[in-house]
Amino acid sequence: MTAGRVVLVTGGGTGIGAAVAGQLAAAGDRVVICGRRAEPLHRVAEQTGALAVVADVGHAAGATRVVEETLAAFGRLDGLVLNHGIIRVGKIGELSDQDWHDTVGVNLTGPFLLIRAALPALLEARGAVVSVASVAALRASEAMAAYSASKAGLLLLAQSLAVDHGPDGLRANAVCPGWTATEMGDMEMAELGESRGISTEDAYRLATAMVPQRRAASADEVAGVICWLL
Repeated sequence: MTAGRVVLVTGGGTGIGAAVAGQLAAAGDRVVICGRRAEPLHRVAEQTGALAVVADVGHAAGATRVVEETLAAFGRLDGLVLNHGIIRVGKIGELSDQDWHDTVGVNLTGPFLLIRAALPALLEARGAVVSVASVAALRASEAMAAYSASKAGLLLLAQSLAVDHGPDGLRANAVCPGWTATEMGDMEMAELGESRGISTEDAYRLATAMVPQRRAASADEVAGVICWLL
């Protein structure tokens, strides 16, 4: 993506989303970040010059408003990074209806609603969409049924977007990071560490024992891949 284009990044207040916003802004792109928590969004906006929009994109009204505010501010939309997500830990028999609804609503329905709202502008710009899925979309692990199913759905949504609109000049890709040292990752590792009687740092080492580098990724490393795909 050439410098100076407009990119909307969901989940832009922390972790990978914040790192993407920083790298894009440093390259000269105009960035819009959105999420449900105002404080981290405004902090990243102050650091990067991004436009912050507080909205719940799991609902059509929120998704539409984010796109409308982006177009009102900049007049175009060249890139969309679908980075937001939540985890509800539990085996299938342990998940409540609300756990399932929340996970699918945020991780899969939200991206669908945003893509649909942004599609006319993205097609006009012959732009790009990058979805942040997970290795959990490729292989199941214990007590991650809702998260894995939602991320697998996001992966096929990205493929469907590429098939449907690749001929129109729109590029769509997905990344599937493993464990990444972010706010969400830290919370998951803290829970794992508590259950095993070990520190968060040792939990990261345990979870990444089969990773060739024997460590979690950094948010900046994953952000670099996303920005390249844009």
